[in-house]
Amino acid sequence: MLFNSIEFLIFFPLVCIFYFVLPHRVRYIYLLACSYFFYMCWNPKYALLMLTSTAITYLSGILIDGCDKISDEHARTFRKKVFVALSFASNLSILFFFKYFGFVTDAVVRLLSLVNIQVVAPTFDVILPVGISFYTFQALSYTMDVYRKDIYAERNFFKYALFVSFFPQLVAGPIERSKNLLVQINEKHTFSFERMKRGLLLMLFGYFQKVVLSSYLAMVVDSVYNNYQDRTGSQLIIATVCFAFQIYCDFGGYSNIAIGAAQVMGFRIMENFNTPYFSRSVAEFWRRWHISLSTWFRDYLYIPLGGNRKGKRRKHFNLMVVFLLSGLWHGAKWHFVAWGGINGIFQVIGENLMPVRKRIYQKLKIDENSTLVKCYKTIITFILIDFSWIFFRADSFKKSLKIIMRMVKFWTPGWIARSDNLINMGLDRSTAAILLVAMAILVVSDILKYRNVRVREWICSRKLPLRWAIYYVSIMFVLIFGVYGPGYNAAEFIYFQF
Repeated sequence: MLFNSIEFLIFFPLVCIFYFVLPHRVRYIYLLACSYFFYMCWNPKYALLMLTSTAITYLSGILIDGCDKISDEHARTFRKKVFVALSFASNLSILFFFKYFGFVTDAVVRLLSLVNIQVVAPTFDVILPVGISFYTFQALSYTMDVYRKDIYAERNFFKYALFVSFFPQLVAGPIERSKNLLVQINEKHTFSFERMKRGLLLMLFGYFQKVVLSSYLAMVVDSVYNNYQDRTGSQLIIATVCFAFQIYCDFGGYSNIAIGAAQVMGFRIMENFNTPYFSRSVAEFWRRWHISLSTWFRDYLYIPLGGNRKGKRRKHFNLMVVFLLSGLWHGAKWHFVAWGGINGIFQVIGENLMPVRKRIYQKLKIDENSTLVKCYKTIITFILIDFSWIFFRADSFKKSLKIIMRMVKFWTPGWIARSDNLINMGLDRSTAAILLVAMAILVVSDILKYRNVRVREWICSRKLPLRWAIYYVSIMFVLIFGVYGPGYNAAEFIYFQF
């Protein structure tokens, strides 16, 4: 069930109505049933995988917690580590089979063929379960939180199962922490009209990002990338810039809908995007982009590897490990690994060049905090990030390199000034105009957010006529100009494939 489907627009209000009508003591059972129904709308049998992951991590939490009764410190620590290792091994084995088995076997076959050893790799015809990477990481973070004594193990299996399967953020995040979401399941949420207004407004903005902006940008990107051999370097550059905003609006839109939906019911979900394209370094970008995943890798991989505590070389090694695995998390293909590695390399180079940049600024008496320098850093950061998106969007590593070569070889000066660029890239004049208007709205909203202007609070504080005028215009804009797929079928979100 997609957020931008008719089914969800019926499902969500019904869930909310009965949630607030039912007694508090049974609400978690009701939400659990709704969450599993939501997930089973894709493929019912894969709900068993989520249930298996839930059972394993639930049991591991109980066992880890029970180790505290052991008086011998060495034995206690050893057993805890064994239970953590078993939890990680079993969950990651499931993830590996469904997502990475074909990738690894193909790599082994190719490697052996280089030394003239021919083997036939076993194949399994399985469909990647929706959201498996998201709920697996969420469940594993619980295991680590219990091990670190950040939380006590949850004894109620159904409450823990709801933490893993909570439907607003189940299939594409944000990847929530037990310290935040699990404790909220025990809270008594009463209906709040003010909270509902803010939640629905955030959902509406998420729908604007997805069905208007992301969908129109996808027309440009797909038109160019699917036939890159016939495109000029200028068109490839425009399409790559469009993809940067497409994936931002697609994934950011999903996150906003998820956060808003949870807020309507009284749950607080972590922010997943914070104006990432205003970042002034690649490192800052990753503190603002997909925050739930970035902080997951930081807390459960980067810091345990040693973080920045063991010298510069070890820090850079840890960074590269994190970003290579982050790329692999996004997809079992080499171009995703390359995308992650490129982002890691950018950060390593950026940190090593920092002293050189500071000396240049001092020598030329340039103020680093000046508006001009900030704009320069933001533009350079966007160019670097946008370059890495080529590897993310292309279907293969080889195709990524071909697209880059074509960009360089067939680039022509003055392409920005041409008025027919978008018209010849999958849009007509009316859709191009809608896209430009929608982009202007997005940029203005991000500028306001970057400057800590709370637009939702401002709208909610206006008098009734103005407030409802804004609601009406916004809803009609999304309904009239939104793209809902062929035959009004909902278009999937990009991150569902991960």
